[in-house]
Amino acid sequence: MAVVRLPSILRAHAGGLADVEVEASSISSALEAVAAAHPALRARLFTPSGALSSHVLVFHGGRLVKPEAIGEVEFDPQDRIDLLVPTSGGGGDDVRMKGFRHRVTVEETVAAALDGIAPLPAESVPVTDSPGRVLAHPVSSTVDVPPFRRSAMDGYAVVAEDTFGATAYDPVILPVIGTSMPGVGAPVALQPGTAIRIMTGAPVPEGADAVLRAEDGNPRGDDVEVRASVAAGRNVGRVGEDIAAGTVVLGVGRRLLPADVGLLASIGATPVAVHRRPNVLIVVSGDELLPPGATPSGHRIVDSNSVMLAALVERDGGIPMVKRVKDDEAELRGVLEAPGADVIVTSGAASVGTEDRVPLLVRALGELTVHGVAMRPSAPSGVGTIGGSRVLLLPGNPVSTLVAYDFFAGPVIRRLGGRSTAWPYRAVTLPLAGRLVSQVGRTDYARVTIRDGAVHPVAISGASVLSSVTRADGFVVVPSPLEGYPAGVAVSVGLYSSEEQEWNNASS
Repeated sequence: MAVVRLPSILRAHAGGLADVEVEASSISSALEAVAAAHPALRARLFTPSGALSSHVLVFHGGRLVKPEAIGEVEFDPQDRIDLLVPTSGGGGDDVRMKGFRHRVTVEETVAAALDGIAPLPAESVPVTDSPGRVLAHPVSSTVDVPPFRRSAMDGYAVVAEDTFGATAYDPVILPVIGTSMPGVGAPVALQPGTAIRIMTGAPVPEGADAVLRAEDGNPRGDDVEVRASVAAGRNVGRVGEDIAAGTVVLGVGRRLLPADVGLLASIGATPVAVHRRPNVLIVVSGDELLPPGATPSGHRIVDSNSVMLAALVERDGGIPMVKRVKDDEAELRGVLEAPGADVIVTSGAASVGTEDRVPLLVRALGELTVHGVAMRPSAPSGVGTIGGSRVLLLPGNPVSTLVAYDFFAGPVIRRLGGRSTAWPYRAVTLPLAGRLVSQVGRTDYARVTIRDGAVHPVAISGASVLSSVTRADGFVVVPSPLEGYPAGVAVSVGLYSSEEQEWNNASS
């Protein structure tokens, strides 16, 4: 028996069936049999004259069959036929095929992805939660740091004049009348001709104008032998020496580093106004996928893309939310149109096969700006919008997913979080060991290794071979106007690792 798989939009007219079994010797006879078994489908499959409706797409063996060829394609009575009904437009207006006939450049696709994207509004977070976040407003100090004169050394608070002429051979003897400790201070003011023991960071007592280093003073009972002179102001931190009240300490757009967070804490700046992190919905589809942690079995493979994409989203400052769905139009539609995401990143179902419904659904639910990009790998990429969410359509092959994310999704997520759209890879310039071939009019992403100070291509193709990335030290992007690079020319290599020694060792 042949099987005709119906899209969800037609199942209500076939008693809710997704698959209809029929006896048939051709595609046309199979469709006629379906219409005979479910009369309500006839008007939706055929025109009044009996021709196939222009609103119906027919796939056989994963390939689109032209309406005039449905009676001529070689057909086995056990075959499966998949029907699709584009939600907005007829078969002649299949949005998926348009993009692959007229592919958009990488530069145009990046521009479309970033069009209208601006940093998200500010939110207030405790300073302890602010590392890595991006400031939405400048921060000014309301206090002096330090707010009091403090000692820069362990030693003795003194009047500088009292130490003049002191040497190791002719020390000056000063009575020690107290101790100044951090957070406490001295119990008494310093009187000329006396000293107060003091610790680093402790308040310099009133009356003192210098701190004698501990190694220049020799304790002797209740006195101290001053064995060196010290100038006024020596080893004394002034009020506001680090930060003066009213000073702008950090500006808008600053991604907070550990030292920045320490500075904010030192002036009591909490909460901190930072750009909200974008919520990124990662949609991975495929009946063949097993969840991460499972073992590949039979014809099913483990979903690795969601794990990789979630890590990339975290790297770029987003909050990943993963949804794995089957190749079911209704389920996929429900996930895509659910609210709550600032960005939707889809992986898989983005090309032109029978199960590749994402482009059709994005167009039906919103706007599909780009589908089909002049690049290798990742040609079946796209850009769209659903509601207030930017949608980035990524291919399902792992390398293509990684490449398309870095080109199109990463910049969107980083800009929403207030970060730079530039790629977050350190680059080095090195000579090519051999020719790197490309094609004019197409951007190529080549994985490379670095050996003996030269760049060696790993592969340009092989979009499903993720190990080609893990074996590589980095990548070279060949712009579309070029046919590649000749041997010996210096090229810019984006490094997967930030540790130069690591790739040097791994490649030696």
